[in-house]
Amino acid sequence: MRIHTLERRQFIAKPLEEVFAFFSQAANLQEITPPWLNFRIMSAEPPALRKGAQLRYRLRWHGLISIRWTTEIARWDPPFAFADEQIAGPYRLWHHQHRFQAQGAGTQMFDTVKYSLPLGVMGVIAHTVLVRRDVVGIFDFRERRIQELLASG
Repeated sequence: MRIHTLERRQFIAKPLEEVFAFFSQAANLQEITPPWLNFRIMSAEPPALRKGAQLRYRLRWHGLISIRWTTEIARWDPPFAFADEQIAGPYRLWHHQHRFQAQGAGTQMFDTVKYSLPLGVMGVIAHTVLVRRDVVGIFDFRERRIQELLASG
C-alpha cells in the first residue's frame, strides 16, 4: 500500500481556544470545503466533536461520482489536537491529524494527512492524474476560507 502525506501549516490570528472551538463544530467542515465538491454533512453524532464522534458526508467528485464517506474522531485532546480517520469511504487509508499551538496572540495550526488509494495500479494512476491535485486544491481552498471566516469573527 502506497501512503501519501500532505502537510500544511497556517497561522490564524485568533486565540488557541477560539480556533479549537471553531474546529470542534462539525458544521464548520462544510464551511471550509470547496463548493466544487458539493460536500454535505449527512449526520454528525454528536454535532460537537469528541473522541468517538462519527461524521457521515456525501460529496460529488468532479461532478460525476457520488461518494459517501464516514470518518470517526480517533483522538481528542482539546485545545491542542484531534485526529479523524476514515471508517468507510473512497480511500484505503485516510488519517488527518489536526494540531494547534498558541503563538503570540494567535494560533499556529498544523495539518498532516496520510492517505492511500485502493485499486492497486489504477489507484496510483488516479493519484498521479487527479487525486493529488484535488487534495492539494482542497487544502488550498481550506486555507483561504479559514482566513476569511476567522479573520471576520
